[in-house]
Amino acid sequence: MATLYTQQSKNVWKTWMLMAVFLVIIIAIGWFLAQFYGDSTILYIAVAFSLFMNFFSYWFSDKIVLKMSGAKPATREEYFDLYTVTENLAITAGLPMPKLYVIKDSVPNAFATGRNKEHAVVAVTTGLIEILERNELEGVVAHELAHIGNRDILLQTIVVVLVGFIAILSDMFTRSLWFGGGDRDNKAGGWLVIVGIALMILSPIIATLIQLAISRKREFLADATGALLTRYPEGLAGALQKIEAYSRPMKRASHATAHMYISNPFGGDKTREAGFFEKMFMTHPPTQERIVALRGMSI
Repeated sequence: MATLYTQQSKNVWKTWMLMAVFLVIIIAIGWFLAQFYGDSTILYIAVAFSLFMNFFSYWFSDKIVLKMSGAKPATREEYFDLYTVTENLAITAGLPMPKLYVIKDSVPNAFATGRNKEHAVVAVTTGLIEILERNELEGVVAHELAHIGNRDILLQTIVVVLVGFIAILSDMFTRSLWFGGGDRDNKAGGWLVIVGIALMILSPIIATLIQLAISRKREFLADATGALLTRYPEGLAGALQKIEAYSRPMKRASHATAHMYISNPFGGDKTREAGFFEKMFMTHPPTQERIVALRGMSI
């Protein structure tokens, strides 16, 4: 039977698998470029750069995410309730106190990031703090602490850098094909151009699939873990109900970081029934399904 501990192990393996896939894709692009331009040095540069990006994303991706979201450090004096709620829940969960950040945005939302529980961050919007009751805020914070405890945060954060870098390299490769260059005397040049065009078409799909490797099931797991932490599932259920009432997008919503938030930062109708195919390409499970699951829990 699957437990929270087996899920943690799966997330660690998923992280290594994502980094390995990233490395393979970069090597493939480097090899094609080396063949196309007739210069094997390009391959070595691509491999070295991919290794550097893996290292960089591990150590600095959380800072990049915070910068992209416009998050600023929260002070205890200004956000006392947020601090006390997080401190109490962190003690209950047996986790170090995460750093707290606030995003100046009226749309209620939150996310956790960081490479491990010792270097974790929880960020919430000002809109979330304003509209939630204390028990609802506890539910949201518990959900984010669950991501930290379940070791989701490295997996969520690292994919932001990896997917973005793959898309950039693919775009550079495609531009090099359109604007000329390359070893025109290379007999393989023709099929390399075909491969390049294929990469241009497939790169958005590859990026999407990598993002979808962050399974929507982890949101259900974090909901359940957070509810167990507070012993009050209705708190998170009520918070999700208020969050889904906002259809406006966040000011700095980004497709690169959308999967990290507790709810889709692009807004839209979160209450309507989604079809099977549509669910496959969603970053989050339908909010209503999460609420039903929480209210069906017995603790």
